Amino acid sequence: MAPQRRALPRGPDSAGPGPGPGRGSRRHSSARKGRSQQDPRARWLKAAILLLLFLCAAAGGGLVVWSRVRTQDGIPEGGIPGDGIPEGGIPADGVTEVLAHRSDTLQDKFVEVPCSEDYESHKRFAGCTPRKCGRGVTDAVITREEAERIRRIAERGLSLGGSDGGASILDLHSGALSLGKHFVNLYRYFGDKIQDIFTEEDFALYRDVRQRIQQRIAQVFGISSSALYLTKPTFFSRMNSTGAKTTHDEYWHPHVDKVTYGSFDYTSLLYLSDYSKDFGGGRFVFMDADSNKTVEPRAGRVSFFTSGSENLHRVERVQWGTRFAITISFSCDPQHGIGDPGVTGHHP
Repeated sequence: MAPQRRALPRGPDSAGPGPGPGRGSRRHSSARKGRSQQDPRARWLKAAILLLLFLCAAAGGGLVVWSRVRTQDGIPEGGIPGDGIPEGGIPADGVTEVLAHRSDTLQDKFVEVPCSEDYESHKRFAGCTPRKCGRGVTDAVITREEAERIRRIAERGLSLGGSDGGASILDLHSGALSLGKHFVNLYRYFGDKIQDIFTEEDFALYRDVRQRIQQRIAQVFGISSSALYLTKPTFFSRMNSTGAKTTHDEYWHPHVDKVTYGSFDYTSLLYLSDYSKDFGGGRFVFMDADSNKTVEPRAGRVSFFTSGSENLHRVERVQWGTRFAITISFSCDPQHGIGDPGVTGHHP
């Protein structure tokens, strides 16, 4: 609302008809003489005010420029929220360390961390429930060529739908597919046409990739691969810079997988596109008490970790381009196990 103009207070000269010519003339003449004598000081004061206004304007321009720089750096124009963290960004006062650069080719990198108490509130399975906790990254399990083939499976499936917001999901196990602001069952919605979209070779590659990731997780954490059960949700994700339309699009919030999905004991992500080449933003961030540890996605890279609060994490908001990945999760509880998808018998 624009400010209202207020009339100046009515002084003696505006209260009514002026006094007679003699007295009035002398008073006006005296006033003009006084103003004439004060002109040098008035001019100096006016110049000082103009200089002050100029300096304020210059400072304002600087703030505009800084605002633009902050926006270009990915900080929203509205500034940093009250908790000091730009939405989907890095804490302004935190320390960020890169656990895996995109340019690195990692045989195996593992960081052990103390286990949280999250597993105590669930049934324990000897030889599987995490006693050794941590996070690992490897570029030696899945090749770039295999990642590209897996990505084409995701692209074909997601081409049938897609979220109105920035995050789309495709779950080949349950058939869940983002469509607008909702989800549909891919297999029921498209029926037999699915066989024209996915081949048995696609599903065979999918199973092979899942098995190799499962074996690497078991090896690193010192458990038997047969003790792990694929669990839901296991899904493809496609993320871009489109604004969120529903809460399902808000992928950037910090979370703990074991808290969100009680069945999770070990989580893995296979990246299907390259950070800073295919998309900007979108790094995976482990949020530790002393610093953030980031993983820069690279096609064929596998990031894996125990699913408890020891690995609180989030994903930065994607600033440009498109980020593809697949989340593959495992449980120690056979009751939470799910089968691999296929052309026939692909969902419960």
